[in-house]
Amino acid sequence: MKAGIWTNYYFDRPFEEKVKLYLQAGLRYGELSDEDGFSLLERGRGTGVGKEVKRFLDDSGFALPQGHLWLSVNMAAPDYRASVEKLREWIDLFAALGIQAAVIHPGSGRAGEEKEAVMERRVNAFSSLCRFAEGAGIRICVENMTGTSYTGVEELIALAEAVGSRAMGICLDTGHLNISKGDPYAFIAKAGNLLQAMHIADNEGEKDQHMMPYGRGTVNWEAVLKGLGEIGYQGFCSFEIPGESLGPLPVKQHKLVYIREIMKYMGMDS
Repeated sequence: MKAGIWTNYYFDRPFEEKVKLYLQAGLRYGELSDEDGFSLLERGRGTGVGKEVKRFLDDSGFALPQGHLWLSVNMAAPDYRASVEKLREWIDLFAALGIQAAVIHPGSGRAGEEKEAVMERRVNAFSSLCRFAEGAGIRICVENMTGTSYTGVEELIALAEAVGSRAMGICLDTGHLNISKGDPYAFIAKAGNLLQAMHIADNEGEKDQHMMPYGRGTVNWEAVLKGLGEIGYQGFCSFEIPGESLGPLPVKQHKLVYIREIMKYMGMDS
């Protein structure tokens, strides 16, 4: 399993400088953040910008196996068609960057709305997006969520089966699952081959603190690793840990060196 940090860990730095700082800490992989996706698309069209940035990444020895699509997009909204159209530019960018797994939230319906109506729009939206992603060789990985937009593994499997596309997959966010009091081993076992992306984050079970593993958080990492081993997971593990991203630059760099050791302990290639 490859592992790395989501790129907005250095939220106050230009994208290319972020990459150089990761490499200085010994990290060779990352997940493109939603913030950096928007930043890159401000430079021009997805394909052209992506090819230019990919040359920089290749020359630097850094890769982006995974990326997070537009964070706040609502794939279950009545106007989902307009959102899907905008996401086509993101897919072009991701394809040019060599991103293989594109993480996205499932979206939510309006207060009091029937679940069947929300599910129908999700299926239609993801079916449309997956048709475009199939041609780009990208897997659309829908993330489990908490709260009013809760989606567990059963809902995500049902969505993937209804869409019926080879481009459809699941992303497990360990922090979200911990808040939902879910069992990571059971989630991973049920998801099986549909599990194509991971967000590694810890918390104390009440809110999304986005902390590194093996601190004061309560995620059962032994269960996570057991599950991933049993299904032979070969996707990317993105340490999505904005809770660790404050502090002076030298401190942040030292944290990354330590986090790299955590990745090694977890059997991940960074």
